[in-house]
Amino acid sequence: MRLNQFIKQNRGDWQYLEQLILQLPKKKKADTIDEFQQAYQKVARQLSYSQTYFPNEDITRYLNELVGKAHNTLYQSQHSSWKQAYHFFSSKFIGLLLEQWKAVLIAMLLFLFGGLASFFAVIENPSYIYGILPEEMAQSIDPVSLGQEPAEVNAPLMSVEILTNNIQVAILAFAGGITLGILTVYVLIYNGVIVGAIAGLFWNYSNSYVFWAYIVPHGVIELLAIFIAGGAGLLMGYKIFVPGIYSRGYQLKKQTIRSVKLLIGTIPLFIIAGIIEGYITPSNLSLEMKYAVAAITAIALAAYMIIGHSLMRHRELKQASV
Repeated sequence: MRLNQFIKQNRGDWQYLEQLILQLPKKKKADTIDEFQQAYQKVARQLSYSQTYFPNEDITRYLNELVGKAHNTLYQSQHSSWKQAYHFFSSKFIGLLLEQWKAVLIAMLLFLFGGLASFFAVIENPSYIYGILPEEMAQSIDPVSLGQEPAEVNAPLMSVEILTNNIQVAILAFAGGITLGILTVYVLIYNGVIVGAIAGLFWNYSNSYVFWAYIVPHGVIELLAIFIAGGAGLLMGYKIFVPGIYSRGYQLKKQTIRSVKLLIGTIPLFIIAGIIEGYITPSNLSLEMKYAVAAITAIALAAYMIIGHSLMRHRELKQASV
């Protein structure tokens, strides 16, 4: 493509971005920010083309200044508006999640694989519990007395400790993507093995109903968040291992940004799960009430996904009509 043709073909995009640069500080609406991001990314690609084929031309210097100005405007808008945070958690996070649902499903299946394997192993031979669980954990579990006496715990402290531990697990599962997903696979299977082994122990003592009443209230949200983080790590590892037409460095950068956004999106889920696990799980509520809490969290998650998807589709249709 010749220089004159390049300018003629793309001049409208540059003028449009210049208009948005003036409009964004005044409006700062989620839809306007979305339009700005799309225009900014498009012109940034054109700058890359111009730098390659017209490195010494004035148009390249102009585009470089335009993209730099757009970047600063976008950065300021994203970090000064609570609406952007609302937009992310209300729809953008759901969009990212739905785009990689297969990776999340694989993460869940890896967890279930480890859980079922250890569950049936402990049922077959209860002594395996001491080879599967860490010694301190195995000795601290009493499958007979759980639920018989009210638990005396410092709920706020427990909630913070649980939240910290769960986020660490999620970060490890996510960061494992840089090892081509090998560490992520290990983290998911290992955590499944732990839960499955304990479930097998309680099964052997005919106390499964009580055990799951202490797991599912927080577990529905907590496990989903871990599966999302694990799915992000698996997808990153896959893209690095099979980069397609792009370089591994490009895929690493792209998937890291995407995965970090997904990880950020799970933080509210971990906070809710930590509060439930710190306050409701060890409380004196009946087992039936604890199962009811689990059902409510599952319904709430489903509603969140449906509403978020609807908002995302609405914004996409609105942008398409502009």
